[in-house]
Amino acid sequence: MTGIIENGTIRPALLVLGAGGEIGRGVVQAALDDGRAVVAVSHDADALQALRVAHPGASLRTVEASVASDGDAAELAARLRALHIGFDGVVASLVGQHACGRLIDQPANVLRRTLDEDLMPHLFAARHLFPLLPQDGAHGYVLIGGPGGNYPWAGYGHCSIAAAALRMMVRVLHDEAERHGLRVQLLTLDAPLGGKPPAQDAAVHAKATAFGRRALAMLDIGREAMADRRIREQRVPARHPTDHLPARELRDARALLASLSVLPPTSPGILHDEAF
Repeated sequence: MTGIIENGTIRPALLVLGAGGEIGRGVVQAALDDGRAVVAVSHDADALQALRVAHPGASLRTVEASVASDGDAAELAARLRALHIGFDGVVASLVGQHACGRLIDQPANVLRRTLDEDLMPHLFAARHLFPLLPQDGAHGYVLIGGPGGNYPWAGYGHCSIAAAALRMMVRVLHDEAERHGLRVQLLTLDAPLGGKPPAQDAAVHAKATAFGRRALAMLDIGREAMADRRIREQRVPARHPTDHLPARELRDARALLASLSVLPPTSPGILHDEAF
């Protein structure tokens, strides 16, 4: 079955990509528990049906779609626009299924396929879904990353390479999107959830839902920070940080600020990701 199914009225909504996977189901669960409306996207029709059965009457819509290519992501964006729903955030959990094996022993297409499944869909989705979010600094986009991005994951070196690449891509997207009022962040697992699907394994379900709550908290932190900033701007006239200094110190301070402005946007020690 292809198309859009509605379980109630929703506006605005959280958009969850990869909602058919373990983490995606956990994000959907956490969002619905929090009283949020959700649009769940997955290429797995059976998984979407299971979501609808698990959450009867909830503010949930499901969209069967893929972001495996640029064209797929563009088509999804068009379908989402046709819903005339406002989106207040995106959580993207996109990962393929990969077998264990030493990188050096496997053919090159294993690594290429891993990048195609774990990395590129995030880029395709971000390219076409960023414009669906209000660019006001209060809305965010959280990408979910797998383990092994910092240190090699034994037997899954190809996954470690993709995870490390995703970390850097999120930093790039963070810098590019921030200039247009959109927060991009990465939330990573430090180990696979393991076990059976959440419907059959309560422990895995609990872990996935907790992970989903953390993703939602990252979206909320950005929204609250923007709200606090707007309150401060309304109360206090905008001032340059050096306005209170004497003339000589003012010149020295401005020279220092000018020298700092040449530093890269994400200098060492400034991270835009989270580890779970």
